[in-house]
Amino acid sequence: MEHTAPSAWVMLAYLISGVFFILALRGLSSPATSQSGNRFGMAGMLIAVVTTLITHDVASLPEIIGAIAIGGGIGWVTARKIAMTDMPQLVAAFHSLVGMAAVLVAAAAFLNPGAFGILGADGLINPVSRVEMGLGIAIGAITFSGSVIAFLKLAGKMSGAPILLPLRHVINLGTLAAILGLIGYFTVDQSPWIFWTITALAFLIGFLLIIPIGGADMPVVVSMLNSYSGWAAAAMGFTLHNTAMIITGALVGSSGAILSYIMCKAMNRSFISVIAGGFGAEAAASSGEAKEQRPWKRGSAEDAAYMMQQAESVIIVPGYGMAVAQAQHILREMADVLKKQGVSVKYAIHPVAGRMPGHMNVLLAEASVPYDEVFELEDINSEFAQADVAFIIGANDVVNPAAKTDKSSPIYGMPVFDVDKAKTVFFVKRSMGGVGYAGVDNDVFYMDQTMMLLADAKKMCEDIVKALQH
Repeated sequence: MEHTAPSAWVMLAYLISGVFFILALRGLSSPATSQSGNRFGMAGMLIAVVTTLITHDVASLPEIIGAIAIGGGIGWVTARKIAMTDMPQLVAAFHSLVGMAAVLVAAAAFLNPGAFGILGADGLINPVSRVEMGLGIAIGAITFSGSVIAFLKLAGKMSGAPILLPLRHVINLGTLAAILGLIGYFTVDQSPWIFWTITALAFLIGFLLIIPIGGADMPVVVSMLNSYSGWAAAAMGFTLHNTAMIITGALVGSSGAILSYIMCKAMNRSFISVIAGGFGAEAAASSGEAKEQRPWKRGSAEDAAYMMQQAESVIIVPGYGMAVAQAQHILREMADVLKKQGVSVKYAIHPVAGRMPGHMNVLLAEASVPYDEVFELEDINSEFAQADVAFIIGANDVVNPAAKTDKSSPIYGMPVFDVDKAKTVFFVKRSMGGVGYAGVDNDVFYMDQTMMLLADAKKMCEDIVKALQH
Protein backbone atom coordinates (compact mmCIF):
# COMPACT_ATOMS: atom_id res chain seq x y z
CA MET A 1 0.00 0.00 0.00
CA GLU A 2 1.53 3.28 -1.13
CA HIS A 3 1.34 6.54 0.77
CA THR A 4 3.29 8.94 -1.40
CA ALA A 5 1.96 12.42 -2.00
CA PRO A 6 -1.15 12.14 -4.21
CA SER A 7 -0.98 13.54 -7.71
CA ALA A 8 -3.12 16.45 -8.91
CA TRP A 9 -5.64 14.22 -10.68
CA VAL A 10 -6.13 12.14 -7.52
CA MET A 11 -6.84 15.24 -5.43
CA LEU A 12 -9.22 16.47 -8.13
CA ALA A 13 -11.05 13.14 -8.20
CA TYR A 14 -11.47 13.16 -4.41
CA LEU A 15 -12.62 16.78 -4.57
CA ILE A 16 -15.26 15.90 -7.17
CA SER A 17 -16.44 12.95 -5.08
CA GLY A 18 -16.67 15.27 -2.05
CA VAL A 19 -18.79 17.74 -4.04
CA PHE A 20 -21.07 14.88 -5.09
CA PHE A 21 -21.45 13.83 -1.44
CA ILE A 22 -22.46 17.39 -0.50
CA LEU A 23 -24.99 17.41 -3.36
CA ALA A 24 -26.25 14.05 -2.12
CA LEU A 25 -26.90 15.43 1.37
CA ARG A 26 -28.63 18.43 -0.14
CA GLY A 27 -30.82 16.20 -2.29
CA LEU A 28 -31.73 13.93 0.62
CA SER A 29 -33.04 16.92 2.56
CA SER A 30 -36.33 16.67 0.66
CA PRO A 31 -38.40 13.67 -0.52
CA ALA A 32 -38.88 15.38 -3.89
CA THR A 33 -35.13 15.45 -4.57
CA SER A 34 -34.12 12.31 -2.68
CA GLN A 35 -33.68 10.18 -5.80
CA SER A 36 -31.26 12.63 -7.37
CA GLY A 37 -29.49 12.88 -4.01
CA ASN A 38 -29.01 9.12 -3.97
CA ARG A 39 -27.62 9.21 -7.50
CA PHE A 40 -25.10 11.91 -6.55
CA GLY A 41 -24.03 9.83 -3.56
CA MET A 42 -23.59 6.72 -5.69
CA ALA A 43 -21.57 8.63 -8.29
CA GLY A 44 -19.35 10.19 -5.63
CA MET A 45 -18.69 6.84 -3.99
CA LEU A 46 -17.92 5.23 -7.36
CA ILE A 47 -15.33 7.93 -8.13
CA ALA A 48 -13.76 7.61 -4.67
CA VAL A 49 -13.58 3.80 -4.77
CA VAL A 50 -12.15 3.64 -8.31
CA THR A 51 -9.56 6.34 -7.52
CA THR A 52 -8.47 4.53 -4.37
CA LEU A 53 -8.17 1.18 -6.15
CA ILE A 54 -6.06 2.73 -8.93
CA THR A 55 -3.69 4.60 -6.63
CA HIS A 56 -3.29 1.99 -3.87
CA ASP A 57 -2.00 -1.56 -4.04
CA VAL A 58 -4.97 -2.90 -2.06
CA ALA A 59 -5.38 -6.40 -3.51
CA SER A 60 -5.37 -8.31 -6.78
CA LEU A 61 -8.07 -7.61 -9.34
CA PRO A 62 -9.89 -10.95 -8.79
CA GLU A 63 -9.94 -10.32 -5.03
CA ILE A 64 -11.35 -6.83 -5.53
CA ILE A 65 -14.02 -8.05 -7.96
CA GLY A 66 -14.91 -10.89 -5.61
CA ALA A 67 -15.26 -8.55 -2.63
CA ILE A 68 -17.42 -6.12 -4.63
CA ALA A 69 -19.59 -9.00 -5.87
CA ILE A 70 -20.13 -10.38 -2.38
CA GLY A 71 -20.84 -7.00 -0.76
CA GLY A 72 -22.92 -5.73 -3.66
CA GLY A 73 -24.90 -8.97 -3.80
CA ILE A 74 -25.73 -8.86 -0.11
CA GLY A 75 -26.75 -5.20 -0.41
CA TRP A 76 -28.91 -5.85 -3.48
CA VAL A 77 -30.73 -8.82 -1.93
CA THR A 78 -31.24 -6.92 1.33
CA ALA A 79 -32.61 -3.84 -0.45
CA ARG A 80 -35.00 -5.99 -2.49
CA LYS A 81 -36.33 -8.00 0.43
CA ILE A 82 -36.44 -5.48 3.28
CA ALA A 83 -39.85 -4.02 4.06
CA MET A 84 -40.04 -0.25 4.32
CA THR A 85 -41.42 -0.65 7.84
CA ASP A 86 -38.15 -2.37 8.78
CA MET A 87 -36.00 0.50 7.53
CA PRO A 88 -35.02 1.79 11.03
CA GLN A 89 -33.45 -1.50 12.06
CA LEU A 90 -31.79 -1.83 8.65
CA VAL A 91 -30.19 1.59 9.11
CA ALA A 92 -29.00 0.55 12.58
CA ALA A 93 -27.51 -2.63 11.09
CA PHE A 94 -25.68 -0.62 8.43
CA HIS A 95 -24.24 1.65 11.11
CA SER A 96 -22.93 -1.40 12.97
CA LEU A 97 -21.09 -2.52 9.82
CA VAL A 98 -19.44 0.88 9.45
CA GLY A 99 -18.34 0.74 13.08
CA MET A 100 -16.91 -2.76 12.71
CA ALA A 101 -15.10 -1.72 9.51
CA ALA A 102 -13.39 1.08 11.47
CA VAL A 103 -12.40 -1.40 14.19
CA LEU A 104 -10.93 -3.84 11.67
CA VAL A 105 -8.97 -1.12 9.86
CA ALA A 106 -7.54 0.17 13.14
CA ALA A 107 -6.63 -3.37 14.21
CA ALA A 108 -4.94 -4.03 10.86
CA ALA A 109 -2.98 -0.76 11.14
CA PHE A 110 -1.85 -1.67 14.66
CA LEU A 111 -0.78 -5.20 13.71
CA ASN A 112 0.96 -4.15 10.48
CA PRO A 113 1.84 -0.44 10.74
CA GLY A 114 4.49 -0.62 8.03
CA ALA A 115 1.87 -1.37 5.37
CA PHE A 116 -0.02 1.77 6.38
CA GLY A 117 3.01 4.07 6.34
CA ILE A 118 2.58 5.15 9.96
CA LEU A 119 5.96 4.06 11.36
CA GLY A 120 8.34 6.72 12.65
CA ALA A 121 12.12 6.79 12.34
CA ASP A 122 12.40 4.92 15.67
CA GLY A 123 10.42 1.99 14.29
CA LEU A 124 7.39 2.79 16.44
CA ILE A 125 3.95 3.99 15.33
CA ASN A 126 3.79 7.80 15.07
CA PRO A 127 2.16 9.35 18.18
CA VAL A 128 -0.35 11.25 16.00
CA SER A 129 -1.28 8.00 14.22
CA ARG A 130 -1.78 6.35 17.61
CA VAL A 131 -4.30 9.05 18.56
CA GLU A 132 -6.10 8.61 15.23
CA MET A 133 -6.05 4.84 15.67
CA GLY A 134 -7.27 4.98 19.27
CA LEU A 135 -10.12 7.37 18.47
CA GLY A 136 -11.06 5.39 15.36
CA ILE A 137 -11.27 2.06 17.14
CA ALA A 138 -13.05 3.58 20.15
CA ILE A 139 -15.71 5.36 18.09
CA GLY A 140 -16.03 2.37 15.76
CA ALA A 141 -16.51 -0.12 18.58
CA ILE A 142 -19.03 2.14 20.33
CA THR A 143 -20.90 2.50 17.03
CA PHE A 144 -20.91 -1.26 16.46
CA SER A 145 -22.17 -2.44 19.85
CA GLY A 146 -24.55 0.50 20.22
CA SER A 147 -26.01 -0.13 16.77
CA VAL A 148 -26.47 -3.82 17.53
CA ILE A 149 -28.53 -2.95 20.62
CA ALA A 150 -30.50 -0.36 18.64
CA PHE A 151 -31.17 -2.99 15.96
CA LEU A 152 -32.41 -5.50 18.54
CA LYS A 153 -34.70 -2.91 20.14
CA LEU A 154 -36.10 -1.69 16.81
CA ALA A 155 -36.59 -5.22 15.48
CA GLY A 156 -38.47 -6.29 18.61
CA LYS A 157 -35.80 -8.87 19.50
CA MET A 158 -35.20 -6.97 22.72
CA SER A 159 -37.50 -4.93 24.92
CA GLY A 160 -37.81 -1.33 23.75
CA ALA A 161 -38.26 -0.19 27.35
CA PRO A 162 -35.31 1.47 29.09
CA ILE A 163 -33.08 -1.02 30.93
CA LEU A 164 -31.77 0.98 33.87
CA LEU A 165 -28.68 -0.43 35.56
CA PRO A 166 -27.75 0.63 39.11
CA LEU A 167 -25.07 3.37 39.12
CA ARG A 168 -25.22 3.45 35.30
CA HIS A 169 -24.07 7.08 35.11
CA VAL A 170 -21.03 6.39 37.27
CA ILE A 171 -20.18 3.27 35.26
CA ASN A 172 -20.62 5.04 31.92
CA LEU A 173 -18.60 8.11 32.88
CA GLY A 174 -15.91 5.97 34.44
CA THR A 175 -15.63 3.78 31.35
CA LEU A 176 -15.49 6.80 29.00
CA ALA A 177 -12.81 8.43 31.19
CA ALA A 178 -10.81 5.18 31.15
CA ILE A 179 -10.99 5.02 27.35
CA LEU A 180 -9.81 8.62 26.94
CA GLY A 181 -7.06 8.10 29.51
CA LEU A 182 -5.82 4.96 27.77
CA ILE A 183 -5.82 6.71 24.38
CA GLY A 184 -3.63 9.41 25.93
CA TYR A 185 -1.32 6.80 27.46
CA PHE A 186 -1.22 4.97 24.10
CA THR A 187 0.68 7.94 22.65
CA VAL A 188 3.67 7.18 24.89
CA ASP A 189 3.35 3.39 25.14
CA GLN A 190 2.07 1.27 22.26
CA SER A 191 1.87 -1.97 24.25
CA PRO A 192 -0.76 -4.36 22.82
CA TRP A 193 -2.65 -4.59 26.11
CA ILE A 194 -3.47 -0.87 25.92
CA PHE A 195 -4.83 -1.11 22.39
CA TRP A 196 -6.98 -4.16 23.09
CA THR A 197 -8.21 -2.76 26.41
CA ILE A 198 -9.41 0.38 24.61
CA THR A 199 -11.19 -1.87 22.12
CA ALA A 200 -12.90 -3.98 24.80
CA LEU A 201 -13.99 -0.97 26.86
CA ALA A 202 -15.37 0.76 23.74
CA PHE A 203 -17.45 -2.30 22.84
CA LEU A 204 -18.74 -2.35 26.43
CA ILE A 205 -19.64 1.35 26.62
CA GLY A 206 -21.54 1.17 23.33
CA PHE A 207 -23.71 -1.51 24.87
CA LEU A 208 -24.12 0.35 28.15
CA LEU A 209 -25.01 3.66 26.47
CA ILE A 210 -27.90 2.29 24.41
CA ILE A 211 -29.66 -0.22 26.70
CA PRO A 212 -31.05 2.52 29.02
CA ILE A 213 -32.52 4.43 26.07
CA GLY A 214 -36.21 3.74 25.42
CA GLY A 215 -38.34 3.85 22.31
CA ALA A 216 -39.03 7.57 22.67
CA ASP A 217 -35.45 8.45 21.89
CA MET A 218 -34.90 6.00 19.03
CA PRO A 219 -34.98 8.69 16.30
CA VAL A 220 -32.21 10.53 18.13
CA VAL A 221 -30.27 7.30 18.71
CA VAL A 222 -30.35 6.42 15.01
CA SER A 223 -29.09 9.85 13.94
CA MET A 224 -26.54 9.85 16.77
CA LEU A 225 -25.14 6.47 15.68
CA ASN A 226 -25.07 7.79 12.12
CA SER A 227 -22.89 10.64 13.36
CA TYR A 228 -20.62 8.25 15.26
CA SER A 229 -20.13 6.09 12.16
CA GLY A 230 -19.07 9.19 10.22
CA TRP A 231 -16.48 10.26 12.77
CA ALA A 232 -15.15 6.69 12.93
CA ALA A 233 -14.73 6.71 9.13
CA ALA A 234 -13.01 10.12 9.26
CA ALA A 235 -10.56 8.91 11.89
CA MET A 236 -9.74 5.88 9.76
CA GLY A 237 -9.33 8.20 6.77
CA PHE A 238 -6.39 9.81 8.53
CA THR A 239 -4.88 6.41 9.31
CA LEU A 240 -5.27 5.33 5.68
CA HIS A 241 -4.14 8.72 4.32
CA ASN A 242 -7.36 8.76 2.30
CA THR A 243 -8.82 12.21 1.60
CA ALA A 244 -12.15 10.83 0.37
CA MET A 245 -12.75 8.95 3.65
CA ILE A 246 -11.92 12.04 5.67
CA ILE A 247 -14.34 14.17 3.62
CA THR A 248 -17.09 11.56 3.64
CA GLY A 249 -16.70 10.79 7.35
CA ALA A 250 -16.72 14.47 8.28
CA LEU A 251 -19.86 15.08 6.19
CA VAL A 252 -21.69 12.12 7.71
CA GLY A 253 -20.49 12.90 11.22
CA SER A 254 -21.40 16.59 11.13
CA SER A 255 -24.74 16.08 9.37
CA GLY A 256 -25.64 13.33 11.84
CA ALA A 257 -24.73 15.58 14.75
CA ILE A 258 -26.85 18.41 13.34
CA LEU A 259 -29.75 16.01 12.79
CA SER A 260 -29.40 14.74 16.36
CA TYR A 261 -29.61 18.33 17.57
CA ILE A 262 -32.74 18.93 15.47
CA MET A 263 -34.31 15.73 16.84
CA CYS A 264 -33.50 16.70 20.42
CA LYS A 265 -34.95 20.15 19.88
CA ALA A 266 -38.11 18.63 18.41
CA MET A 267 -38.48 16.51 21.55
CA ASN A 268 -37.47 19.27 23.97
CA ARG A 269 -34.59 17.07 25.06
CA SER A 270 -30.92 17.77 25.53
CA PHE A 271 -28.33 15.54 23.90
CA ILE A 272 -26.87 14.72 27.32
CA SER A 273 -30.27 13.61 28.64
CA VAL A 274 -30.67 11.29 25.67
CA ILE A 275 -27.28 9.71 26.34
CA ALA A 276 -28.21 9.38 30.01
CA GLY A 277 -31.28 7.43 28.86
CA GLY A 278 -34.38 6.45 30.76
CA PHE A 279 -36.86 8.77 29.02
CA GLY A 280 -40.30 8.05 30.44
CA ALA A 281 -38.89 5.43 32.79
CA GLU A 282 -40.61 6.89 35.83
CA ALA A 283 -43.92 7.06 33.99
CA ALA A 284 -43.45 3.53 32.68
CA ALA A 285 -42.73 2.28 36.17
CA SER A 286 -46.03 3.65 37.42
CA SER A 287 -48.06 2.69 34.35
CA GLY A 288 -49.51 -0.29 36.17
CA GLU A 289 -51.34 1.96 38.64
CA ALA A 290 -55.07 2.47 38.27
CA LYS A 291 -55.90 5.40 36.07
CA GLU A 292 -58.70 7.86 36.54
CA GLN A 293 -61.73 6.77 34.51
CA ARG A 294 -62.76 9.55 32.13
CA PRO A 295 -65.60 9.55 29.63
CA TRP A 296 -64.69 9.07 25.98
CA LYS A 297 -66.59 8.42 22.77
CA ARG A 298 -66.10 5.44 20.52
CA GLY A 299 -66.56 5.92 16.79
CA SER A 300 -66.86 3.55 13.87
CA ALA A 301 -65.52 3.38 10.34
CA GLU A 302 -68.91 4.56 9.11
CA ASP A 303 -68.79 7.59 11.42
CA ALA A 304 -65.34 8.52 10.14
CA ALA A 305 -66.32 8.01 6.50
CA TYR A 306 -69.46 10.16 6.84
CA MET A 307 -67.72 13.02 8.67
CA MET A 308 -64.78 13.09 6.26
CA GLN A 309 -67.11 13.05 3.24
CA GLN A 310 -68.84 16.14 4.63
CA ALA A 311 -65.56 17.89 5.37
CA GLU A 312 -63.77 20.45 3.23
CA SER A 313 -60.33 19.72 4.70
CA VAL A 314 -58.82 16.66 6.38
CA ILE A 315 -55.35 16.58 7.96
CA ILE A 316 -53.83 13.13 8.53
CA VAL A 317 -51.24 12.68 11.29
CA PRO A 318 -49.37 9.36 10.90
CA GLY A 319 -47.24 7.76 13.58
CA TYR A 320 -45.44 4.57 14.50
CA GLY A 321 -48.71 2.66 14.81
CA MET A 322 -49.25 3.17 11.08
CA ALA A 323 -45.82 1.71 10.41
CA VAL A 324 -46.44 -1.33 12.63
CA ALA A 325 -49.79 -2.02 10.94
CA GLN A 326 -48.27 -1.30 7.49
CA ALA A 327 -51.31 0.86 6.80
CA GLN A 328 -49.65 3.45 4.55
CA HIS A 329 -50.98 2.00 1.27
CA ILE A 330 -54.61 1.74 2.37
CA LEU A 331 -54.30 5.17 4.01
CA ARG A 332 -53.25 6.66 0.67
CA GLU A 333 -56.18 4.85 -0.97
CA MET A 334 -58.53 6.40 1.61
CA ALA A 335 -57.08 9.83 0.84
CA ASP A 336 -57.50 9.25 -2.91
CA VAL A 337 -61.19 8.42 -2.47
CA LEU A 338 -61.70 11.55 -0.38
CA LYS A 339 -59.92 13.73 -2.94
CA LYS A 340 -62.14 12.37 -5.71
CA GLN A 341 -65.11 13.49 -3.62
CA GLY A 342 -63.73 17.04 -3.40
CA VAL A 343 -62.09 16.89 0.04
CA SER A 344 -58.73 18.57 0.60
CA VAL A 345 -56.32 16.07 2.18
CA LYS A 346 -52.93 16.88 3.72
CA TYR A 347 -50.42 14.87 5.78
CA ALA A 348 -48.73 16.34 8.86
CA ILE A 349 -45.32 14.84 9.73
CA HIS A 350 -43.68 15.36 13.11
CA PRO A 351 -39.84 15.36 13.19
CA VAL A 352 -39.74 12.46 15.66
CA ALA A 353 -42.72 10.42 14.46
CA GLY A 354 -41.66 6.79 14.11
CA ARG A 355 -38.37 5.21 15.01
CA MET A 356 -35.91 7.10 12.84
CA PRO A 357 -35.64 10.54 11.26
CA GLY A 358 -37.89 10.72 8.19
CA HIS A 359 -39.58 7.39 9.00
CA MET A 360 -43.07 8.62 8.07
CA ASN A 361 -41.80 10.39 4.94
CA VAL A 362 -40.26 7.13 3.73
CA LEU A 363 -43.44 5.14 4.32
CA LEU A 364 -45.67 7.71 2.61
CA ALA A 365 -43.26 7.92 -0.32
CA GLU A 366 -43.40 4.13 -0.62
CA ALA A 367 -47.19 4.39 -0.81
CA SER A 368 -46.84 6.99 -3.63
CA VAL A 369 -48.31 9.85 -1.61
CA PRO A 370 -47.66 13.07 -3.59
CA TYR A 371 -44.85 15.10 -2.05
CA ASP A 372 -46.87 18.31 -2.20
CA GLU A 373 -49.44 16.83 0.21
CA VAL A 374 -46.86 16.15 2.94
CA PHE A 375 -46.03 18.97 5.37
CA GLU A 376 -43.69 19.39 8.33
CA LEU A 377 -44.95 20.54 11.72
CA GLU A 378 -44.00 24.21 11.39
CA ASP A 379 -45.64 24.46 7.95
CA ILE A 380 -49.05 22.98 8.77
CA ASN A 381 -49.66 23.39 12.50
CA SER A 382 -51.54 26.67 12.06
CA GLU A 383 -54.02 24.95 9.69
CA PHE A 384 -55.55 22.65 12.32
CA ALA A 385 -57.72 25.52 13.60
CA GLN A 386 -59.40 25.67 10.17
CA ALA A 387 -59.47 21.89 9.56
CA ASP A 388 -62.77 20.05 9.66
CA VAL A 389 -61.17 16.70 10.57
CA ALA A 390 -57.86 15.67 12.13
CA PHE A 391 -57.29 11.97 11.42
CA ILE A 392 -54.63 10.59 13.78
CA ILE A 393 -53.35 7.14 12.84
CA GLY A 394 -50.89 5.51 15.18
CA ALA A 395 -49.47 8.74 16.64
CA ASN A 396 -49.80 9.71 20.28
CA ASP A 397 -47.24 11.87 22.09
CA VAL A 398 -46.75 14.14 19.05
CA VAL A 399 -50.39 15.27 19.41
CA ASN A 400 -50.54 15.37 23.21
CA PRO A 401 -51.49 18.87 24.48
CA ALA A 402 -49.83 18.06 27.83
CA ALA A 403 -46.60 19.06 26.10
CA LYS A 404 -47.95 22.64 26.05
CA THR A 405 -49.68 22.86 29.41
CA ASP A 406 -48.42 20.30 31.96
CA LYS A 407 -45.01 21.26 33.34
CA SER A 408 -44.82 17.94 35.23
CA SER A 409 -45.18 15.92 32.02
CA PRO A 410 -42.04 14.24 30.65
CA ILE A 411 -42.88 15.66 27.22
CA TYR A 412 -43.47 19.24 28.40
CA GLY A 413 -42.02 21.73 25.95
CA MET A 414 -41.94 19.32 23.00
CA PRO A 415 -43.55 20.93 19.93
CA VAL A 416 -46.76 19.03 19.11
CA PHE A 417 -49.55 19.25 16.56
CA ASP A 418 -52.53 21.41 17.58
CA VAL A 419 -55.06 18.68 16.73
CA ASP A 420 -57.20 19.79 19.66
CA LYS A 421 -58.14 22.87 17.60
CA ALA A 422 -59.72 20.83 14.77
CA LYS A 423 -63.52 20.66 14.58
CA THR A 424 -63.53 16.84 14.70
CA VAL A 425 -60.78 14.42 15.70
CA PHE A 426 -60.64 10.74 14.80
CA PHE A 427 -58.00 8.86 16.79
CA VAL A 428 -57.00 5.43 15.48
CA LYS A 429 -55.31 3.19 18.07
CA ARG A 430 -55.54 -0.44 19.12
CA SER A 431 -57.01 0.12 22.57
CA MET A 432 -57.56 2.71 25.26
CA GLY A 433 -55.09 0.89 27.51
CA GLY A 434 -52.01 1.79 25.53
CA VAL A 435 -50.06 5.00 26.00
CA GLY A 436 -47.36 6.60 23.89
CA TYR A 437 -43.69 5.87 24.26
CA ALA A 438 -43.43 8.59 26.93
CA GLY A 439 -45.89 6.59 29.06
CA VAL A 440 -48.36 9.44 29.66
CA ASP A 441 -52.08 9.73 29.00
CA ASN A 442 -53.45 11.98 26.27
CA ASP A 443 -56.24 14.52 26.89
CA VAL A 444 -57.17 14.41 23.19
CA PHE A 445 -58.79 11.00 23.84
CA TYR A 446 -61.40 12.62 26.07
CA MET A 447 -62.24 15.80 24.16
CA ASP A 448 -65.84 16.41 23.12
CA GLN A 449 -64.92 16.49 19.42
CA THR A 450 -62.85 13.28 19.55
CA MET A 451 -64.04 9.84 18.44
CA MET A 452 -61.78 6.90 19.23
CA LEU A 453 -61.45 4.35 16.43
CA LEU A 454 -60.16 1.32 18.32
CA ALA A 455 -58.80 -1.23 15.90
CA ASP A 456 -55.75 -2.23 13.90
CA ALA A 457 -54.87 0.81 11.79
CA LYS A 458 -54.85 -1.10 8.50
CA LYS A 459 -58.17 -2.82 9.20
CA MET A 460 -59.80 0.47 10.25
CA CYS A 461 -58.66 2.25 7.07
CA GLU A 462 -59.91 -0.66 4.96
CA ASP A 463 -63.32 -0.40 6.63
CA ILE A 464 -63.38 3.38 6.11
CA VAL A 465 -62.58 2.96 2.40
CA LYS A 466 -65.45 0.47 2.05
CA ALA A 467 -67.80 2.89 3.78
CA LEU A 468 -66.65 5.78 1.56
CA GLN A 469 -67.35 3.77 -1.59
CA HIS A 470 -70.91 2.83 -0.60
